[in-house]
Amino acid sequence: MASKNRPAGGAAENKLSVGTKWAVAGVLTGSSLAALVGAGSSALAVYFARRVITPAARHEDQEVLAVIKDGPGLQVILAATPDTTIDGVFSLFFEGGRGHARIGRIVSYSPAEQTVLREVEEVYSGNLSEARRGWWSGAVYPDPAAIGLAAEDVDIDVEGGKAPAWLVRADPAASAAIWAIMVHGRGATRLEGLRAVRTARELGLDSLLISYRNDGLAPSALDGRYGLGSTEWRDLEAAIDYALAHGAEEVVLFGWSMGGAISLQAADLSRHRHLIRALVLDAPVINWVNVMAHHAEMNRIPYNVGRYGQLMLSHPLGRRLTGLSAPVDLKAMDWEARAVELRTPTLLIHSVDDDYVPFEPSASLADKNPDMVTFEPFHGARHTKEWNVDPEKWERLVGSWLQRQLAPRRNPGDASGPAQA
Repeated sequence: MASKNRPAGGAAENKLSVGTKWAVAGVLTGSSLAALVGAGSSALAVYFARRVITPAARHEDQEVLAVIKDGPGLQVILAATPDTTIDGVFSLFFEGGRGHARIGRIVSYSPAEQTVLREVEEVYSGNLSEARRGWWSGAVYPDPAAIGLAAEDVDIDVEGGKAPAWLVRADPAASAAIWAIMVHGRGATRLEGLRAVRTARELGLDSLLISYRNDGLAPSALDGRYGLGSTEWRDLEAAIDYALAHGAEEVVLFGWSMGGAISLQAADLSRHRHLIRALVLDAPVINWVNVMAHHAEMNRIPYNVGRYGQLMLSHPLGRRLTGLSAPVDLKAMDWEARAVELRTPTLLIHSVDDDYVPFEPSASLADKNPDMVTFEPFHGARHTKEWNVDPEKWERLVGSWLQRQLAPRRNPGDASGPAQA
């Protein structure tokens, strides 16, 4: 069962005095947009809001200090960061993403020198010896072939064109009755879902690893902005259409981070929602207001400025500043508040030290709807890296929980007793 929620922190206590008036700088008007802080704070709020919804290139913020020979293999010396000092298996992307290496266990760590020595398990592309910077990722594998699985390249019809996807069959000779659809997170790609494919395959599920608007593979949205799940779920709907047209009778949705928000939207709004057998969500966004408040606090943005940024995203007049073609209904995506409305069996996996998407809303959702929601906490995994730090635990939890959800349903007219899990 879910752990008790910890306090969210002091951001909510940092309110301005009651007599303080908020001022919108010129563009936003009307009684519902009661004025906010001055032009400087307004500009900060605009910047904050646009950062949340604007796709951005990955920054090579990880320093590569040296690559050394270790017998037939390689080791890499990296600048120590909160990510690189977590034991497990990860990826280092370099050369602007053209290079990709799978990084394994920690060999040694020097707090004094702030360096860490790790094994290099495999270099998939690029010349790691020449790399000086890169970015760290939990997306370990470059394609299904890297985990020994064949895949079909398929295209899914979405708004604006076709979205590439990988289809990995559980049984190459037949289509499974239930498909797993893997939905990656904000700023990630379909590589993220490869960590779950073997677990799905062992349960007899075909896996469809999708792309969606603004992820660099699928067609971009007309406004070039993330909808935080409020628009992207339509691309997931198209993927469900594809699965049903190619042999699936039901689907299980796997979602990471914003992919969790997208999956929850589909379970709520899709015309096929009755065919969504279960949700498996890893570090999901359950409540965007909570996430935005957390990031405002981390970046020392005043509470009221952060709230103004949320208001700009959700109010129709805010479109002129954010560039959104339509406002984002943050309340409709608050599954803490809507907990009893979630009627799809859901597994939530979330590390309690996640500093990007706080775990408390996941725990809260499970507390409020224990009949539908199971919460499994991890420790020391940070954001969406639960599999990376303990793949055996992740696969065991997901496999056993899904096996129970996928057990044959008892016919209401069958008096022989309950089905066995």
